[in-house]
Amino acid sequence: MKRTLYFCFCLFFLQAGFAQEQLTAADWQADLRFLQQTVHDDYPFLFKKVTAEKFDAEVEKFHRGIPQMADHEILAGFSRIVALFGYGHTDIGWFGGPVNYHRSRFNLYYFSDGLYVQGVHQDHRDALGARVTAVEGMPVGKALQAIRPLVPAENDQYFKAFGINLLAVPEALHAQGVTNELKTTVTLSLEKDGRAFEYSFPAPEATRLPVHYSLMPQEGEWLDARDQSQTPLYLQELDRISFFQYLPEQRTVYVRQSQIQDDPQEAIPDFYARVFDFIEKNEVEKLVLDLRLNGGGNNYKNKPIVTGIIRTEKIDQAGKLFVIIGRRTFSACQNLVNELDNYTNAIFVGEPTAENINFYGDNNRVELPHSKLAVYLSFAWWQDKPQWENADWLAPHLAAEMSFDDYRSNRDPVLQAALEFADDNFLLDPLAYLRGLFETGQVELLKSESVRLVHDPKYRFVDFEDQINQAGYQLLNGNRIQEAMFVFGLNTELFPGSANAWDSYGEVHWKAGQKEKAVEYYRKAISLDPDGPIGENARKMLKEMEK
Repeated sequence: MKRTLYFCFCLFFLQAGFAQEQLTAADWQADLRFLQQTVHDDYPFLFKKVTAEKFDAEVEKFHRGIPQMADHEILAGFSRIVALFGYGHTDIGWFGGPVNYHRSRFNLYYFSDGLYVQGVHQDHRDALGARVTAVEGMPVGKALQAIRPLVPAENDQYFKAFGINLLAVPEALHAQGVTNELKTTVTLSLEKDGRAFEYSFPAPEATRLPVHYSLMPQEGEWLDARDQSQTPLYLQELDRISFFQYLPEQRTVYVRQSQIQDDPQEAIPDFYARVFDFIEKNEVEKLVLDLRLNGGGNNYKNKPIVTGIIRTEKIDQAGKLFVIIGRRTFSACQNLVNELDNYTNAIFVGEPTAENINFYGDNNRVELPHSKLAVYLSFAWWQDKPQWENADWLAPHLAAEMSFDDYRSNRDPVLQAALEFADDNFLLDPLAYLRGLFETGQVELLKSESVRLVHDPKYRFVDFEDQINQAGYQLLNGNRIQEAMFVFGLNTELFPGSANAWDSYGEVHWKAGQKEKAVEYYRKAISLDPDGPIGENARKMLKEMEK
């Protein structure tokens, strides 16, 4: 049976391997060639986000460097190669692999106001709840950027959920240039209670930490930064996959579905039959379906959820059905939110999902012949939406994020946003609203409303820049040059720091025969992206104009 497998991204550095016979550089190089050939022969469809030429170029660069690398650097190199595909299901399995790794005993979480030490072993309680400002002396943003190539990140959300704890691994930090030498500790620069200090964590041989749904709960010798006097709904009864509670004050049924799997106590069809029966027989005005912890499972189990909502007409209405999504919403749960978006009147609340809307899922295990390193290569393309509706993630209609103080104090601003939702002046599709203003010629209102919406935090995950740019090209391709010029110009006013906006503005002026202006705007794009692809394209266009 085809299915999207439940995906638990076990960070490769977090697992203890076992000693093997010493591998030579030639062994590693042979394994790399085997992987390269396997991809070309059996998985060429994975060249979707990265070209075959780029992949091969990176393989050659890595192949040449292997003789000068230590084993942990070589494994990091394999990770970078596989991560080029940009699909979370296409990864390397390091548990039981050829190299032992080390890991400091802390858990990080990225809140709306920064990166924090969310959980620690009791030996390091002084660091609990501190904000991380640097790693081994490197500013935290730069350190995160350094380790990101090791993670098969589909988007920023995936990296926040599954990649950030590589900062706890000395081998990762050294392989990616955060440290100049391999260390036995990890030193973080921290801020807590108005005090800045450094804390060095020992890094013993890696074992599994008691992290559950990206968070370390307080239990035994492990500490959680959250106040333990109460527990917010989304963290209650985590031993249950499916959980629901009636909130009488809000006349709301709250459901948390943590995996797309049957709960051992109650299968999904039975659980949701009970939920929808309760809704029909009681004074229920809203349903909140919380999928923010849900990393996937078997997407064939989604049907009772979707069809049950559709049948329950008192809930499947605008403003009555809310779906909470976030950085762990992935795999089969991405299929679920796609289906809910397609077929119900759901309002999505929270953060974007960790998965692309359409994606490569299910994988095959490929064992490299010399190192026995397991590489997992995806083979199933899941497409719930037309290709022109594909995107890096499914974005919420109503943005809501949690700060560290919210977490520590057991406040849930995401659930609160759903419970307090009022449709007065809320735009489910702000881009459609702007498009309507444009089509009816309300130019001044369009300008003012564009500025308002772009700066409204409720819509901060709406990609206004890209969508307005696409609208400009639709007009340009329809030979509506003056209208396209207005739209591209509006984009430069809204996003003056965007090289792509200025590049498009240059193009429309060139096609309008205004060469002098085109040159000016292409040069602006180059100044904003001198070494990147937009700047390169602008230089190419300038050369083309000189012919």
